[in-house]
Amino acid sequence: MFGNIEPIILASGSPRRKQYLDDLGIDFTVFPVAIDETPVNGEEADLFVERMAREKAAAVSSQFPGSWVIAGDTVVCLGRKILGKPVDNAEALAMLMSLSGKRHTVRTGICLCHGEKKLFSHRLVETKVVFGAFDESTARGYVATGECLDKAGAYGIQSKGAFLVKAIEGSYSNVVGLPLHELLEMLRDCRVISTH
Repeated sequence: MFGNIEPIILASGSPRRKQYLDDLGIDFTVFPVAIDETPVNGEEADLFVERMAREKAAAVSSQFPGSWVIAGDTVVCLGRKILGKPVDNAEALAMLMSLSGKRHTVRTGICLCHGEKKLFSHRLVETKVVFGAFDESTARGYVATGECLDKAGAYGIQSKGAFLVKAIEGSYSNVVGLPLHELLEMLRDCRVISTH
């Protein structure tokens, strides 16, 4: 569907983000980067995910200044509380129970940059998700699948966790972790890809 005009690096080891780009026919190199992903005290969720995306993109771009770098960061927010990836099953269970029967917001900061050209584009995408009510035994059963630990908010909408979701308002791909509509707009606007 899409072809590269210039080289692209995905600054993420996420299999979901990789699959999305593969499915679109985009050629890219994967180069995950490890940075401190701790929110600054009092940092708002939208500012946090935008900062994380920028810092990941900058870290990779400094090593590959001749390529376009795509970086993103996704968090689940319940009110003002940021729910990142749980550290263990107990935290995953606590996160899930806090989301049961409630509406929450999935926020993704996405950044596209090119070091040599000194070009930089970023977006913030928000999706509202409503969970149906469920009991602790249901949450424990889901945690036992092992799917929770590498997912913000302790669930994967694209897999087993889909049964938790009652309604969604906004971008589905954003909840998975890569808002495709917005990313493709950025890639086309910067003339990084073209349509076959």
